[in-house]
Amino acid sequence: MPTYLIKNTCIVNEGKQLYGDVLLKNNRIERIATNIQTTEAAIEIDGSNQYLLPGCIDDQVHFREPGLTHKANIYTEAKAAIAGGVTSFMEMPNTNPPVFTQALLEQKYEIGKQTALA
Repeated sequence: MPTYLIKNTCIVNEGKQLYGDVLLKNNRIERIATNIQTTEAAIEIDGSNQYLLPGCIDDQVHFREPGLTHKANIYTEAKAAIAGGVTSFMEMPNTNPPVFTQALLEQKYEIGKQTALA
């Protein structure tokens, strides 16, 4: 996994704004500080005049899988969610069959493991 260094951005988190840098390693935030210097190879991103926001949680999505995939599925809707800054979601049970049992929920988890992006 590449290492990323986002430089000179406005970091918005927990109601506060900080102008600085963010170092990401192994898909995790490793450090937030002003003027981060690193000796390792990192892909540097200029965040000047940009905002860095935490991912949003959508607590009512309609992914339609299983049973109604002619309308949407977990992959297409997770892709759309990411494009809008959503990194976590909670799905409504409007599928066919509705996911009302533990066994059906486990099946849904398996579909998500294979196709979800968020």
